[in-house]
Order: sequence, then structure tokens, then C-alpha cells
Amino acid sequence: MKKALITGITGQDGSYLSEFLLKKGYEVHGIIRRVGIEDQDNRLSRIKHLIGNPNFHLHYGSLESYSSLINIVDKVKPDELYHLAAQSFVAQSFEDGFSTFETNIKGTYHVLSAVHNRAPKCKIYFAASSEMFGKVVESPQKETTRFHPRSPYGISKIAGFELVRNYRESYGMFACSGISYNHAGERRGKEFVSRKISAGIADIKKGKTNVLILGNLDSRRDWGHSEDYVEAMWKMLQQNTPDDYVLATGETHSVKEFLDLGFEHINCKYELVDLHNLSEADADKKVEELKKQAGIYVIKHPKFYRPAEVDLLLGDSSKARKELNWAPKVKFKELVIRMVEHDLRQF
Repeated sequence: MKKALITGITGQDGSYLSEFLLKKGYEVHGIIRRVGIEDQDNRLSRIKHLIGNPNFHLHYGSLESYSSLINIVDKVKPDELYHLAAQSFVAQSFEDGFSTFETNIKGTYHVLSAVHNRAPKCKIYFAASSEMFGKVVESPQKETTRFHPRSPYGISKIAGFELVRNYRESYGMFACSGISYNHAGERRGKEFVSRKISAGIADIKKGKTNVLILGNLDSRRDWGHSEDYVEAMWKMLQQNTPDDYVLATGETHSVKEFLDLGFEHINCKYELVDLHNLSEADADKKVEELKKQAGIYVIKHPKFYRPAEVDLLLGDSSKARKELNWAPKVKFKELVIRMVEHDLRQF
């Protein structure tokens, strides 16, 4: 039985990947912080249904603690390691770049070093990001496209990508990176715009609120479903030689398209209110006024604009489609509807 070790197992991708690997007959191990056990309802919500499975195991550890990673790798002796853990919320990386770098760069170095020293034959997958392309120099973007990150998060992912390549070239390790484009789903965190929209629309439909506060609606992204992307991660580690791949749908849609499809699904119309040129304080006052009025309002708020915007991301995944025999199955409209329907069922 193959053993897989997953960092970031409590996240969206980690939970879907765990389910996928268990179905493949793997023994799945995950690294969690000790606080996860203290707050299982929130921190372990995506994987609680897996706890108790005899082939599913959790270990206490931290990316910042090299010794804990060494101990876990020694204990598990994994055949495959999926490094998904990161501070992945772009907006937060602007607010606290230091912790983003600490987790995403130092943590990746710790993972690579621990595997190199304790399980050198273990295959490693690193979750890279389309945010590395940032201010794109060509579209669609492929594996050879030059990086131009527009956030501390994007910068940290480039550092991780280069660390993975360096370990592969220096030590002959099977280490590869998946440059994943935006992938969402019913388990996406509510701080991310896709889930913020689906949950907000559900709250409006239920009468809990009449406003949905967002940022730039013109940004265009290549959106897929996380379930499809975890399959590509696994396929990358089944190859004879390690390589890096762009994982994308090849379609781009604006935030407003996501928004409009969601409202169309619940058969509601909204009024767009643009406050992004106001101060945050003045915008907040206007929001409070709108909450007291009749109607449904989508508000462009200055708080949710990035200091440096990424206007367009569109991936060319032809290499992955050809070499991995992989293609995303969930289309954009289905993704939006699935997410809205999921949030409509929540309390």
C-alpha cells in the first residue's frame, strides 16, 4: 500500500485529495497544527468525515518547525508528498507579507530538506500558482511564460517553485510543481471571492441581507473545480520523470460573470453600486445606508481592491492534457451553480 503525506490537508484541495487517494487504495497521512484538535468543527470541518478511516492518519506539526517535519517524515516514510499548505489568501499577503514569506518560502524549504534527508526516494508535488504570472507578458500563459508577480503571495510561490526545481536538478529528486489556476468548489474558504459570491448570494436569497460587498469585478480568471485539479496532482507523480505543468481550463471569465451567473440561478436582479473611489470610511457609511433600503445591492468597495491588480489570467494546459492525459471536467457554469446550491443548503 502506497503512503501519501499531505501538508495543508485541512484545506479545500487537501480534503479532495485525501478522498481521491483513499479511493486509490493509499494510506493517507496529513499534517495539522495542534490547535486543529481544539477547534475541530472549524479547522477540521472538511476532513471530519475521514477521521476514523483506518487508512487516514493525522500528525501534529508545523511548516515553521523543521524538527516536527523531520519526525513526521521519519515516522511515515511516505512514497509521495503533496505540499499544499500555504498562506494562500492574496489580500492577506499584502497586509502581512512577512508571515506569508515565512510560511510559504521557509516552509517549502523545510519540506524539501526533510524529504531529501529522510526519504530521498519520495516523490514531491508542490502547489505553485498562476499568481506567479501576475502582470502577464503573454496570454494564454504556459510553462515557459515569464513570471511577473503582483503580490507578496505570488513572489513567495515563485521562490517555492525555484526551490523545487533546484532540489530536482541538484539532488535528482522527483520534485515537480503544478502551476494551478483558480480552482474553487463547495469547500472553498469564504474569504476567497468565488465562495464570497456564492455564500453572499445564498444569504440574499434567504433574506439574511440585501448587500454583497466585493472589489474589482473586471478581473478575469481561469476557474475550475478543485476535484479536477487534485487528479492532475496525482497524475504528475505517476510519471516516469518529474516535470512542471500548468493546470488550467483554458477559459477566462470575469468576477462579474461569476456574479451574474449566481444571481441568474436564484432568479434575482441586483443594482451595482460603485464606491471604490471613496475612502473606506465613507464607503462603509454608504453601505449602512443601503442596508436600510429596499432592493438588492452589489457594492464595489475600496477595501477589497488590491494595491497591484492582476487583470487577466488564462492558462494553456496543453502539456498536461497531452502528457498526463488530463482535462478538467467541471465547466464554469456548473461550478458556479454547484457552489450557490451548496450554500443555499447551509443554515
